[in-house]
Amino acid sequence: MTHGAHSHPEDQRNRDVLVDLNGTLVPRDEARVSVLDSGFLLGDGIWEGLRLERGRLAFLDRHLDRLFEGARALDLDLGLGRVDLARRLERCLDANGMQDGVHIRLMVTRGIKSTPFQDPRATVGEPTIVILAEYKRPGPELYTRGLTLATVPVRRGRPDVQDPSLNTHSKHNCIAACIAAARAGADEGLMLDPQGFVATCNSTHFFLVRGDELWTSTGDYCLDGITRRVVLELGEAIGMRVREKNFSLAKVYSADEVFVTGTFAGIVPVGSVDGREFDGPYPAPWTARLRTALGERIEREPTVAEAIRLLEESASA
Repeated sequence: MTHGAHSHPEDQRNRDVLVDLNGTLVPRDEARVSVLDSGFLLGDGIWEGLRLERGRLAFLDRHLDRLFEGARALDLDLGLGRVDLARRLERCLDANGMQDGVHIRLMVTRGIKSTPFQDPRATVGEPTIVILAEYKRPGPELYTRGLTLATVPVRRGRPDVQDPSLNTHSKHNCIAACIAAARAGADEGLMLDPQGFVATCNSTHFFLVRGDELWTSTGDYCLDGITRRVVLELGEAIGMRVREKNFSLAKVYSADEVFVTGTFAGIVPVGSVDGREFDGPYPAPWTARLRTALGERIEREPTVAEAIRLLEESASA
């Protein structure tokens, strides 16, 4: 059982899923990468988490945009384009008979090294590309109990040290924050930026509501979250005044509502931060409206086959 914003009941069907490993479908228990793989040795790679709901891969185009942008930033050539990668996703889902309630981890590393060394020029062969799809639904209690957050001493760093906007395999910063939160008895760690303003959580994005205003950080020190961006768009659409800005913990403690967002669970209410409790029941009114709007937005997403057709049309335009 995973904890916090990724809490979910176990699903026995996952024992028999097929994993796409470099274009070949293999049983989950037989999916292996080399001890000389760049991802294992160095955390040298990028990844995306995607959600399949009622035959729709939510915001596939945005996830592919982020993946390929990250690959360019890391000087990593995937060796295949957006359409081919989307087709691999489709084939993996079809092979597993998956249509709903599925979370997908798409992982790309620089590939096999000739020897354990960080230099990309020591890489031999093609990148390693893995697609792991699982039946994984958030537990229903996640949306009614209210998560507990604890501010952790681990900060989000500057982009000239390790760019926090990139979704790389090098996640020690977030793991350290997660450990600190767990030690404090919390579900998630609330992380500050180098100036002491609220940045993000260790595995989700942080939002608060004050009156009819929706606040989140500037985005300078957090992952360029897909659900984060969609929620900002939805906030405007339902009449909220949206603010991406610097704010301190004092503003968090006096907020009307607090929630976090992510691909896996969408919008999850927060019940307390550093022991300061927010009034229930959960989700609170604006949070509930945003959750409804997000569900309706996903319903308008194209099916997997339709999304691939759109990608093909865009590629040939």
